[in-house]
Amino acid sequence: MLELLTKSLSELPSYFSDANKRIFYIYLLSAVALALPVYFAASTKRSPVGFLKFLFPKSVWLAKSAKQDYALWVANKLLKALLFGPIVLTMAPIAIALSDLLEWSFGHIEPIALAKWQIITFFTFLLFIIDDFTRFLLHYALHKVPFLWEFHKVHHSAKVLTPFTIYRSHPVESYLYACRMAIVQGTAVGIGYYLFADAISMFDVLGANVFVFLFNLFGSNLRHSHIWLSWGDKLEGIFISPAQHQIHHSDNPQHFDTNLGSALAIWDRMTGTLIKASEVGKISIGVGQYDCGHDSLFAIYTKPFIESAKSLNLSVKKGVTKLRLNKHTDKTRG
Repeated sequence: MLELLTKSLSELPSYFSDANKRIFYIYLLSAVALALPVYFAASTKRSPVGFLKFLFPKSVWLAKSAKQDYALWVANKLLKALLFGPIVLTMAPIAIALSDLLEWSFGHIEPIALAKWQIITFFTFLLFIIDDFTRFLLHYALHKVPFLWEFHKVHHSAKVLTPFTIYRSHPVESYLYACRMAIVQGTAVGIGYYLFADAISMFDVLGANVFVFLFNLFGSNLRHSHIWLSWGDKLEGIFISPAQHQIHHSDNPQHFDTNLGSALAIWDRMTGTLIKASEVGKISIGVGQYDCGHDSLFAIYTKPFIESAKSLNLSVKKGVTKLRLNKHTDKTRG
């Protein structure tokens, strides 16, 4: 176990050199570049020192909430290694099962004859769309299902936003996202294998899906930051901007359960949960009156279980009461 923990800790620096991680150094540098015009627009006295202070205000980066994010980055990495490794879903059996199901349903087909680049483009886009849509669906459920919200509330309990807030999540939520990723990959591979046999492969940049790479390159780290960057009304109807995600973290009840999408805004448009940056004024971050007091790592890990149990108990009571009322109504009508 000690060896496992040591290995997990030693992997943390690789987050800055792995294109599949949000804090990959190229993504961080691109965020700095995108923040530069925001600084120029907001400041009259401009200087390199002033820009650094704009990027790294102590009130944000040294806030108690931010320090919790840094600690959770490390603690969750260790917990994931200890708890999730043996029990998380894996891609291979899902891909095989789906491919077999497609063959059973529609019969065997000869691999579709397309140019290699066409197959790569199709599979890369398919993987991205399934990933973004299922990410939206799970995020929607985390907000709308009361007992799941208690775990997701950990992420929203942040009082300030930094790129490390992406790692502010409860292990239960992390486990759900890990299973979702296995389902996404298995589904895409299963469909791809049925259509193209073993000719499928992904167009990537440094090992990351090219669409995900571009999403991260264009300001993903500013989503969790104090820097307000909007894409404008037209683009924000297609892509979620950093400012739109900051609205998602607003403690204003009017902004709760909005902008749930990751990269694409089309899912929010379909469900009526989209808000554009131009529609919102100044915001503050958090969950406001719904804060459960996530003021320590112990509370962050334990309170969601307590509150989730209360939520489930309340739902059961409401269900029983509704059932009794329905029976009473039926008897009265009878």
